[in-house]
Amino acid sequence: MALPEMDMLVGWSFGLEIDGVMIKGIQEISGLKMEQDVIELKHNAAADGKYINKKMPGRAKAGEFTITRGLSDNKSFETLVKDARLGNMPSARKNGAVVVYDYQGAPIKRYKITNLWAKSLEIGSLKAGGTDLLTEKLTLTYETLEVE
Repeated sequence: MALPEMDMLVGWSFGLEIDGVMIKGIQEISGLKMEQDVIELKHNAAADGKYINKKMPGRAKAGEFTITRGLSDNKSFETLVKDARLGNMPSARKNGAVVVYDYQGAPIKRYKITNLWAKSLEIGSLKAGGTDLLTEKLTLTYETLEVE
């Protein structure tokens, strides 16, 4: 179902799927980015001999993004990190997607991510007497990001 022309999506309705499995309990996904190199061509092509500087699109760049969720007994983040740390890259590399849903729960946008693997895992601050939710942040690096 398409959104009416002037309706925008809200940032609270999203999901992350890795190798077909939906990751639960995610609070935030940040850093998704599509970027490419810029090739600068400098030459003297004008009839009057003036210098011309032309910019053209280059290769797509790899990127990284961060997932934040509440700490639980779920071991999926640890498993992703362990495979990469041990150099087991055939097992560590995964494919996934970030899916954005409309206000009725229908998927509207899908960002396909290829060859992602865990770069780091950060545990939130442990503080005696604190009442904050304990979180874990997983940073994933990827080779390509495409909008489907």
